[in-house]
Amino acid sequence: MDFTILAKGIALAGCAIGAGLALIAGIGPGIGEGHAVANACEAIGRQPECKGDVTSTMLLGCAIAETTGIYGFVTGLLLIFVAPGMFMGYLG
Repeated sequence: MDFTILAKGIALAGCAIGAGLALIAGIGPGIGEGHAVANACEAIGRQPECKGDVTSTMLLGCAIAETTGIYGFVTGLLLIFVAPGMFMGYLG
């Protein structure tokens, strides 16, 4: 029995499942950034004179939080387009 076909199928299924899980990482930054912006709007509404400080801090925090989503997106793309070719090369 030739297990190469089964091994390729398992490798492709693992890549697909891993890519799906990696792309779920985009949910967290979206929720976190929305929460940060809501709190920043509330802070500016309470003390309008600190608008510049709150806005700059919020933008820096959102930029840092967005990197998590970008890492997940890049990982998902690598698992979809790069990893299957590598696995098929290893499996023959």
